[in-house]
Amino acid sequence: MADSVAAGLGDEKEAENEEKEREKRTFRGPGQAEKGSGTSEQTETLGFYERKAKKQDSKRSLSDLSLVRFVSAELTRGYFLEHNEAKYTERRERVYTCLRIPKELEKLMVFGFFLCLDAFLYVFTLLPLRVLLALIRLLTLPCCGLSGSRLLQPAQVCDVLKGFIMVLCYSMMHYVDYSMMYHLIRGQSVIKLYIIYNMLEVADRLFSSFGQDILDALYWTATEPKERKRAHIGVIPHFFMAVLYVFLHAILIMVQATTLNVAFNSHNKSLLTIMMSNNFVEIKGSVFKKFEKNNLFQMSNSDIKERFTNYVLLLIVCLRNMEQFSWNPDHLWVLFPDVCMVIASEIAVDVVKHAFITKFNDIPADVYGEYRASLAFDLVSSRQKNAYTDYSDSVSRRMGFIPLPLALLLIRVVTSSVKIQGALAFVCVVLFYLGMITLKVLNSIVLLGKSCVYVKEANMEEKLFQSPPSAAPSRASSRAHRTKYTREPAGESADEGVSASIITQPSHQPEYTASNLPTSESDQFLTTPDESEEKILSQDGTELIHRAPKKDLLEIDRFTICGNRID
Repeated sequence: MADSVAAGLGDEKEAENEEKEREKRTFRGPGQAEKGSGTSEQTETLGFYERKAKKQDSKRSLSDLSLVRFVSAELTRGYFLEHNEAKYTERRERVYTCLRIPKELEKLMVFGFFLCLDAFLYVFTLLPLRVLLALIRLLTLPCCGLSGSRLLQPAQVCDVLKGFIMVLCYSMMHYVDYSMMYHLIRGQSVIKLYIIYNMLEVADRLFSSFGQDILDALYWTATEPKERKRAHIGVIPHFFMAVLYVFLHAILIMVQATTLNVAFNSHNKSLLTIMMSNNFVEIKGSVFKKFEKNNLFQMSNSDIKERFTNYVLLLIVCLRNMEQFSWNPDHLWVLFPDVCMVIASEIAVDVVKHAFITKFNDIPADVYGEYRASLAFDLVSSRQKNAYTDYSDSVSRRMGFIPLPLALLLIRVVTSSVKIQGALAFVCVVLFYLGMITLKVLNSIVLLGKSCVYVKEANMEEKLFQSPPSAAPSRASSRAHRTKYTREPAGESADEGVSASIITQPSHQPEYTASNLPTSESDQFLTTPDESEEKILSQDGTELIHRAPKKDLLEIDRFTICGNRID
């Protein structure tokens, strides 16, 4: 310490001596100065004073470094957000989008729910009447003589097939004991039931994906013109495949409803809590993936179908529990909190999932209005004169919601839970049926009016009068068809000859070509992510031509409902 002090004093003395020497040199007379040394001495003097000023500044700055000064600087430090205005404006818009998501999503969900309800009520109300009219026509035409080449119109054939499928499957469902299934499931452990319920959800999506294809194959095989060369295995094998599918799918939904019933009747509600937490696991599997607008549309359709199916399952659970307690209305209030909890968790999961998906992928909230307009377009187009599909089938293809198995299970549960005895009971059944028809008609009228408004707001009226797209009957021919169009000049139109594929009912076109099969725009769906961008060989076989993915929402189908496989 003493050495450092002594060294500091020595430096000060040297600085003083040097300063005195500089002063002497500065105040010398002109005669005493040497020649040529005036400029160098002045420069040297200026450099000395600069070094001296720097030393003084450094000493002052070291003395100013204190904790109080640092704290005061932190307290008074400022910044200006307007220097990065675009970034903060974007963040604010994201917040507003997240706040708008619940309202826009629920608008879509409510509209989709009533679409599914309309297709579901059709099975109970109008389908039996249409089947009855078709059978009357089938029985009366031979007496009056054949007036045409067809006994029944294609739509009537499809209705009769649906009626026969429902009757056969209902008779088969009587051999399934619901009580035995309930006690068998109740005897399993909680974890095993949780795994079973997850497996049932996956199986339901697989059945929904393949089931509508089976039904469509049956309808087309039964109504295909006879002049064409036979390229199918026959109507009867397709019919039995459809009956087997509807029966197995109804059994699957019955096991789902039974598992949910066991969860409601468990003492500690642990299974119900685990099943509800399974909805929140869905957020983890969906939020952190890349989503485009079309993929979000597919997910929205799947959520609509899932929510409607859950409501029907809750109705079945309430009916079974009310039957066990002799229709005591007090027990309904015991079930009411659990039902509300399941519904609230489903809505919360959907809102959170869609809010973060739109946030992470920069999708605006207005896109749900486009989705609603696309669903409305399906409803309006099914009422056109040149409609090529029934509305319930259109909903099935778009959302993966097939009403036949669910309606079959509900009929089985209602007939086993409600005992009809006496004339008054039959009168009540007739009144209930008339009430369902009234509800169906009112729901259809309101939906059709709303759909026309949505289609008009989206400027989609011109598409209603366009011809349905043609499809090739096989994958190989479709590839050849696409390759042919890649070789055509840009000036040629690819829409020639499409008008010949329109089926105008009840008129009949006797001849169809292989490239003019009637199909729906929603039939052209994505099966894998790799097919969204196709590679086609050019004429020389060396160059690859990339096709852009489909952007029109009307071309988006159920995406094989098994899940959202995103690139």
